[in-house]
This record gives sequence, C-alpha cells and structure tokens, in this order.
Amino acid sequence: MTVPFTGFQVLKGHFSRTFLRVGYHKIVEIPAGAYNISIRETKKSRNYLALKTSRGTAIINGNWVIDRPGIFNAVGTQFTYQRPNEIRSRTGESIIAPGPLTDDLHVYLIYQQPSPSASYEYVVPLKNTHTTPETLTTTTIATSVSVSPPRPSEKVQEVGYQVATNDIITEKPHPNLVPSKPSLKPHRLPVYTWTKNGYMECSATCGTGRRKMFWECVDNNLQTSVPADFCDPALEPANQEEDCNVQPCPAYWDEGEWSECSKKCGPGTQHRQVICRQVTHVHTNGTETSVTVASQLCDSSDEPVTKSSCQLKICSQWEIRSEWSTCSVPCGVGQKSRKVVCVSNQGEVEPDEECNMNLKPDALHNCDMGTCARSWFTSQWSQRCSAECGQGNRTRTTVCLMNHVSHLPLDSCDGKRPLEVTSCNSGPCQNRLEWYTGPWGQCSAECGNGTQTRSVACILQNKGRMEVVDNMKCSSVSQPITARHCMLEPCGVRWYVTEWSACSRSCNGGYRVREVRCLTDSISPSTQCDPTLTPNNREECNTQPCTAQIKPSCSDQYHNCMVVVQARLCIYSYYKSVCCTSCSRTQSTYPKSFQKNYIRR
Repeated sequence: MTVPFTGFQVLKGHFSRTFLRVGYHKIVEIPAGAYNISIRETKKSRNYLALKTSRGTAIINGNWVIDRPGIFNAVGTQFTYQRPNEIRSRTGESIIAPGPLTDDLHVYLIYQQPSPSASYEYVVPLKNTHTTPETLTTTTIATSVSVSPPRPSEKVQEVGYQVATNDIITEKPHPNLVPSKPSLKPHRLPVYTWTKNGYMECSATCGTGRRKMFWECVDNNLQTSVPADFCDPALEPANQEEDCNVQPCPAYWDEGEWSECSKKCGPGTQHRQVICRQVTHVHTNGTETSVTVASQLCDSSDEPVTKSSCQLKICSQWEIRSEWSTCSVPCGVGQKSRKVVCVSNQGEVEPDEECNMNLKPDALHNCDMGTCARSWFTSQWSQRCSAECGQGNRTRTTVCLMNHVSHLPLDSCDGKRPLEVTSCNSGPCQNRLEWYTGPWGQCSAECGNGTQTRSVACILQNKGRMEVVDNMKCSSVSQPITARHCMLEPCGVRWYVTEWSACSRSCNGGYRVREVRCLTDSISPSTQCDPTLTPNNREECNTQPCTAQIKPSCSDQYHNCMVVVQARLCIYSYYKSVCCTSCSRTQSTYPKSFQKNYIRR
C-alpha cells in the first residue's frame, strides 16, 4: 500500500544595497508553480517594484512607465499592487499574489533613492513521494518557527512538510511507526494533544506588534511530534496570535510630498508638511497604526526642512523686433504699430503667455496726423439722356470724402451739395410710338447679383401730347426689357471728381482745376480705372480780354491793400471785394504756377 505525500517549501529573501545606478535591478526569479507570493518594501521610498515575465514582457511598472496601484492579471494569477501615499503612512510598496504561477516571474527594483530595501517570500510545492509502512521511517518532518504550514483545509493528506529558510533543517523519525512484525508485548494506546511549539518573529520591535504562535500535535506517551491529523481539529487552540514588544516606539518625523514650484519659471519655492508621529501598533500583515504627537518628542536636530527653493526653467523675455510703423491714416487720429515677441533664453519665439504680460511693451500707439479736409466728389454725368425725345434727365453720384479717402456722411462736407440730376432734351416728339417704361423696382438682393423688374406701356407722342395705346402698335419698336440683373454694391471702379475751382484769372485766359480720383464701390483708392477715360483735372477759363476800366463801385476798403496784393490774396473773393481797385490792377500779373497753388479746392 502506498501513501500519497505532498510537501512544500517556503523561500524567503531580503534585498538591500547602499548605492546603485538609476534603473532596473533584478531582486529574484520566482519559479513557475510558486504560490502565496509576497514582495514588500521594508520602508517607504521613491523606489518602485516591478514585475516581468521570463520573456521580458512587463506586468507592473515596465518600460519606465509607473502604473497606478490596482489589480493586474498575468502568468496564471492575480497580482495586487499597493503604493501607500498618505503622509501618515511609512509603509512601502507591496505586491502579493495567491498563485500558483504558470511561468517564471522576474522581480525587479527601480532604483531612484539610496539604501533600497525589499523582502520577498513564496511557497513552492515539493514533488510527490510514495512510502510504505515499512519504509515510513525515512519520511522527513521538518519544522521551523519562521512560518506556518498549510492548513488541513487544503484537502491534502499531509504526512510532513519542509520549510526552507536561513534556519537549520532538522530531521526526526516518525513517532508512530509500526514494525513489520507486530510485537506480542501489549502497549498503551497513544494520546495526542495540541501543544505550543514556538512563535514567529514579532511584527515590530516596538509599539505593540503581533506574533503568531505555532501549535503542534504531540504524542503524550512519547512526547514527540506527530502529524496534525492525529489530533482533534476541533480542539486546536483558536488564539493563534498575541501582542509582543509592547514598549512605545521612538517618535519620528513624517515627511509629506513636496508641493509644485510656486513659479513656472525663474526662482520659486516649494513646501511640504512635516509632522511628528509615533507608531502605536504594527500588524502581522506589515501595516502600522500611528498617531500624531507633539513635535517636542521628535529629534529637533533632525527635523526636515519644510521649504525649499526651486526653478523649473529660466523665464522668457519680451523683445522688440521692429521700429514703429507709419501712422495708419494720412490725417486724423490713427495708430502705428511695432512687433513685440516673447523669446526664450534659447532665442526661440514662444507664446505670449510664457512671458510676464504685465511687462509687455506697447505694440500699438495712437498717432494724430492733424485735421482732415473734407470735399465733395462727384462721378461723371451719364452719357445718354433718359428720354430719346423731349425732356429727360442725366444723373451722377455725389460723395463726401476726406483727403485720405474716408467715406463720410453726406452732411459732413462744407458748402452746398452738388446736383446729382440735370435736365436734357433730345428734340421734339411727333407721332412717335415708343415704349414708356416705369421705374425699376427694388433689387432682389442687397448686395451682389440680384434682379429688378419694371412695367412698360406703348405711348403715342404727338406735339407734347402722350396717349397710351395697345402694346401691339409698338410691335415694330424694340420693346425694352422688363427684368434685369442688379447689384446694389457692384464690383468695379469709377472716376470721381470735385467741383471746378475758381478761375485763376478774370480775363485774358486763366484756368481752373479739380481733383480726379479712381475709387472702388467701397470708396477706397484704386488703380483699375480705364486711363483713357480719365476726366480732365484742368481747363481754361475767362478767355475774354481784360479792360482797364475800373467800375465806379470798385474801391479799396482796406487800409493797406498793398499787403493783400503782396500776399497774393486777391484770388479769394473776400479780399478781392475789400481791395477791389488794387486787386483789379494786379491780378492779371500773377504767374500761373502761383495761381495753381492758391486755387481753393
């Protein structure tokens, strides 16, 4: 008869160094089949634990990417990754998994802070062996006070177990051996009881830790250990833990995380919270319970600083890259500008937000170019009369402009507004059939291409009398269109002119001038007008000969009209009237270049 046997082996280890190069450093390789896996930092630090498969595939914190704490599934089990971040916690990172592993697991430490320290523990099963009652004496039962064997609830017939630690493994013969040939000597029935066998190491060296007690099944007759199955499981003591090292721990300074730098660039400061704490209890799972105590209980000479200087980068500066531009208008109030950019300490242009907006130099500045002159401008008269015979009209457009070509309201120009309609006569109408057209309707579009319509009627004109007749009588006459395209703001340009100035001379041939400009529909300057249609800006006038006779009513009313003559003010009507005699004698002698410069526009 064979007895199935399943053993296990508990493996522990500790990793610690003083200094390492920054990066990944392997702690241990845990083989496939291991279970009850526990990997922990012994103290809180800026180092990180990391896991990879045997093929190098990252599980936790791989490829320089730090994962958030949580649950990770890999190599046949579930890993729980914890990273306490509270200021009151002094516990480091931990990774635990129930197992068993389906592949080898490689454990690493990402070194960033000196004196890293981490411990690990896992269980590996031992291979099955077959024994008979005759050879049962070779079965090994080894115990250690460092770890607890698996519970019988795992439904495994346990004959023994083995714990591998730094302790010495001892071997003892099985206490309940049956000889191959039974003795004829009578013996007492054995009695088995639960007996305390030892303790695990206390979970803390101070501040009330916990330690687990080990109980073993003992043959009272032989006072030797036997498998746990020999004792009544219902009588196994329930109290498996007790307090230990209850003396208080020394207080310590608990350092919080540094805050962000107070400035995005340039010298700044950062702060952190530092409080005095004392551990009151350390649990068997490694967690601690601590309380805040008076700062006098901590070592004042070792108190961490709570304020530190910092500088993320050198601040960018404003740089002026151009001179002021010319004023945006030739007259009136306008603006001039210059280029101001934000430049990094490397000389690269950055968004304005990277520089101090309160220190930005002005990029715009008002400029006053003086009062603007305002003049009436008119387009050319229409070429055709509105009526083919009889009385009609011709039209033109009038605008009020400043001398820098800004469109003003029509009531802003001085003087009388020029006429926009003038009469014309195309000759008498006698027994003439013609189409009479009504006014065009409103354009269907406010701007761009639209359509407008009008009504037509056949009219018989005879000696000034007009009579509406049947439209068929006008069939021989081309009928005007009743619909057309329209554009309230058509694209294109036109010539505009001002009124003629006064004649430079009253007799013997002078000249007068006017301004001519090519403007778009938005009244802005253009060079697209047909140059062959440019209106004249100068023409001769008053070509009749001068008479030396001075009218009796013409006399000098100014006490010193010679000053008026010398200042050449006679071209103005006011001075001409008050110094009539002097101006009449000398006006014909003015040079044309002088008259041109002083003609009133």
